[in-house]
Amino acid sequence: MENLNNSAELCGVMGGAPRFSHTSRGADFFTFPLTARRLSGAGDTVNVILPERLLGEIRPAEGGRVRVLGEVRSFNNRSGVGSRLVISVFARALLPGEGEDLNRVVLRGTLCKPPNLRRTPMGREICDLMLAVNRPCGKSDYLPCIAWGHAAETASCWRVGTSAGIDGRLQSRVYVKQTELGETEKTAYEVSVGSFFGI
Repeated sequence: MENLNNSAELCGVMGGAPRFSHTSRGADFFTFPLTARRLSGAGDTVNVILPERLLGEIRPAEGGRVRVLGEVRSFNNRSGVGSRLVISVFARALLPGEGEDLNRVVLRGTLCKPPNLRRTPMGREICDLMLAVNRPCGKSDYLPCIAWGHAAETASCWRVGTSAGIDGRLQSRVYVKQTELGETEKTAYEVSVGSFFGI
């Protein structure tokens, strides 16, 4: 069932062959990393989850180009291993990766935490948002978003419960976290806001 509140389109290079992820309701699901380059040349590497039936439509291989149509999903990891909030793209279609790299996400949801406005060391304003995006099945995905500059100022005035549309991209960001064992490199996933709509 198509989710009108949540759509993602990615086109890029596979960072590995699809590997088994899990079984749900009698169906097997697989996962692979996909890297889509920005105009700057930097790459965002996103984890894609897809049902096994999509693997029969094309023969994806490591280093090959694919196009993914689907939606951004969140999963609350309670295993104690890895990130607590796991962000991925659930594929509804897997196609040959023709054309330039692409990373576009369109969301419609509700602000479910107070916005957090901050500044970079260079003085640029950033606003962290958490958007609850409803699925047709009655569940919701909780998706971290980040707005910059004027968009950050706008979002910082919102209250919990504000409805908003976001057009942006799903970005990956590597950071270093201090733990009891020393420094550990982590990857954060968030939707970088290009523009707001429907406010």
